[in-house]
Amino acid sequence: QCPWGAPNTTSISCSLADVMSEQLAKELQLEEENAAFPEVVAVAEGPFITGENIDTSSDLMLAQMLQMEFDREYDAQLRREEKKINGDSKVSISFENYRKVHPYDSDSSEDEVDWQDTRHDPYRADKPTTTPRRGFIGKGKDITTKHDEVVCGRKNTARMENFAPEFQVGDGIGMDLKLSNQVFNALKQHAYSEERRSARLHEKKEHSTAEKAVDPKTRLLLYKMVNAGTLETITGCISTGKESVVFHAYGGKSATEDKVIPPECAIKVFKTTLNEFKNRDKYIKDDYRFKDRFSKLNPRKIIRMWAEKEMHNLTRMQNAGIPCPEVVILKKHVLVMSFIGQDQAPAPKLKDVTLSSEDMKKAYHQVLNMMQQLYKECNLVHADLSEYNMLWHDGKVWLIDVSQSVEPTHPHGLEFLFRDCRNVSQFFQKGGVAEALNERELFNAVSGLNITADNEVDFQEEIEALEKMNEDHVQNHGKKLSMFSSDGDPPIYDE
Repeated sequence: QCPWGAPNTTSISCSLADVMSEQLAKELQLEEENAAFPEVVAVAEGPFITGENIDTSSDLMLAQMLQMEFDREYDAQLRREEKKINGDSKVSISFENYRKVHPYDSDSSEDEVDWQDTRHDPYRADKPTTTPRRGFIGKGKDITTKHDEVVCGRKNTARMENFAPEFQVGDGIGMDLKLSNQVFNALKQHAYSEERRSARLHEKKEHSTAEKAVDPKTRLLLYKMVNAGTLETITGCISTGKESVVFHAYGGKSATEDKVIPPECAIKVFKTTLNEFKNRDKYIKDDYRFKDRFSKLNPRKIIRMWAEKEMHNLTRMQNAGIPCPEVVILKKHVLVMSFIGQDQAPAPKLKDVTLSSEDMKKAYHQVLNMMQQLYKECNLVHADLSEYNMLWHDGKVWLIDVSQSVEPTHPHGLEFLFRDCRNVSQFFQKGGVAEALNERELFNAVSGLNITADNEVDFQEEIEALEKMNEDHVQNHGKKLSMFSSDGDPPIYDE
């Protein structure tokens, strides 16, 4: 027969019922699948397959046999490279991703461990081991104590799991890590420090009073005052300082008949951030009125003590008749006082108002009188007196901001008084008051100590000597020197 001739086609007649038969359709489908995908004989694992045990007449079968043998030789070469590179190193590399025949085949080593199986902890012993009572195991040179470097190192590695979840300790699976006690303690301390720092940052963000803003706790205190009727409404911020924020409010009705709330009030909110109080604890830690409580309180409660301190000082000044705000109520670090001003407009500070020569002279004599009253009758030193803390209202000077005021027996009370005298003397001398005393004369006029010194250096040395004398007396006898005599004379420091 000619291969290029036309094929002889014979038509097979069939009925319509045979064409619609499901059995015939399945037979035809199987014939097509067998023709498209011939059955591949599985390659036996082991030595190279030869024509003695399988038919090699198929070119496809020969190609598959050669490829399998090449893949095995390639994987063997990779394992030799791994062993050469890793050696005895604790940290090893792997060419697992480059292998042709993967570990689930027969050539994978039986002793390999699947580190991805999280049910197995490489740092935990299969059976719990207990340290014997004698504290060591083994005999002679093979003795091992509980302080063994390897044992402690593995225990320290396992104990890293107890760190805070947000502290990343890394993934040590597959590595026999041994952390020394020094390294573990450093990591543990760092983890605790980071945890505390995160807590502090969160607390500062959520529970601190910032400039011209209040935290939720302070806002709740203000809401309670409004709901109780103490305040009618809070209008807004009128002043900000290093340690506090002042708001204006309209007063409400008092619950008691003896307490009259002024129509306008000033709300002084002490900032709960501690940054402003780093260098101001000296005003309160040595004050005998708060000394015992200062050492027992945390820094946040010390800020409340500042508000309480200003309330007590304002009460003393009010009883002595010194023009100052009147205390209405104190709630934690929020102090409500009478408002110095009118119609939400605060009274100007002495540094911002322009006074005539007569008013300036009048203001000077009033300040001198107030300083003497504050020292002799109130037994206080303002400690921050300047034109910034004096207001001009209704033709007279008003004193504000007395939270840092201390008694003259304070270890630095006389130093604070001398600083106040310098600020007052310089301001009024620049203001044109001819009879204004200098700081040393003003100090003697207020305190009555009559310190005689030719220059300022010797004057301050005598002040420090008096303070040291009083401090030694307090330490030796446990009480203050008698500041006032029976007839109301100024304090005299003597032994």
